[in-house]
Amino acid sequence: MGYGFLFDVTKCIGCRACVAACRQYNKGYLVPTKGGMNELPLDSGMDRRLEKLKKDWDGKDPLTGNNWIRIHAYLIERGNKSMWRFVRRSCFHCERPTCEAVCFAHAFYKTPEGAVLYNRSKCVGCRYCMMGCPFSVPKYQWDELFPEVQKCRMCYERTKIGAPPACVSACPTRAVIFGDRQMLLNEARSRIKQNPGQYVDYIYGEKEVGGTSLLMISDVPFEQLGMKTVQDGRITGRAVPEYTDQALMWTLGVAAVYGAAMATLYVANKSKEEKEH
Repeated sequence: MGYGFLFDVTKCIGCRACVAACRQYNKGYLVPTKGGMNELPLDSGMDRRLEKLKKDWDGKDPLTGNNWIRIHAYLIERGNKSMWRFVRRSCFHCERPTCEAVCFAHAFYKTPEGAVLYNRSKCVGCRYCMMGCPFSVPKYQWDELFPEVQKCRMCYERTKIGAPPACVSACPTRAVIFGDRQMLLNEARSRIKQNPGQYVDYIYGEKEVGGTSLLMISDVPFEQLGMKTVQDGRITGRAVPEYTDQALMWTLGVAAVYGAAMATLYVANKSKEEKEH
C-alpha cells in the first residue's frame, strides 16, 4: 500500500516549521510577501484585526512551484467562542493520481513507496497535470528561465529508506506523522474511537478520489475548513482515472462495432460486384 501522512488538525499550532523544513531540505526559497502581523492597525476594532490577521496569515507563502506546503488558517466560531484551526495544503499523493493519468509524456508516476514523483526530462510543459489535479496542487515555475511543474515529493530520498519526510521531523507537536498508509488509517480510527467528543467521525483522504496518501482528522467538519468531501458530494469517491478507463472501454466497444459494420458492408459490396461481373 505504501507510505503516507496523517495530519491531525487538533494538534497543529500553525508554526509553519513544516514549511521551513520543506524549503530547507528541498532547497526552495522564500516567496516575497507584502504586509505582516507587525502592520496590524492597533486602533481598529478586534474583528477587523482578526480579519486582517487571518488575511495576512493566509496570504503568506501560497503554494507555488517553489513552496510545496501551505498552512491555511481558519477562524472557527463555536458557541460564543472563536478558535483558530490550521490546515495543511500540499500534494495528497493520490492512490491513483490524476496527474499521472492525464500526462501523455508520463512525466508523473506513483512509486511503490507512495510518493507521486515528477520526471523533469519527460515533461513537455503542457500543464495538463495542473488542470487535472482535483486538489489544484501542481504549480508551474513561471519566473524560472527553464520552468518545471513542481509539488511535494514526500522527500523521496528519505522515505524510500523508511525515514520520515523533513516536514514530519520538524513538527514540534506531532500534528503530522508518517508511516504505512494502513497503519495510519488504523491510528486515525483509533483516535476517533477513543475520543468521540474530540473528533468528527470522518477520515479525510480515506475515500476522496479513491483514496490518498495524505490523511486528515479534525474536530471541525472539513467543509468548514474549505475542503470538498465525498460526504458533501463535492468531490468523487472514485479515482478520477477510472472515468477515463470507463470511457476507453466504451470507445473500444464502439470501435469494434464500427469495424464489424464496415467489414460486413465491404463483404456485401464485394459479393454484389462479383455477381454483376
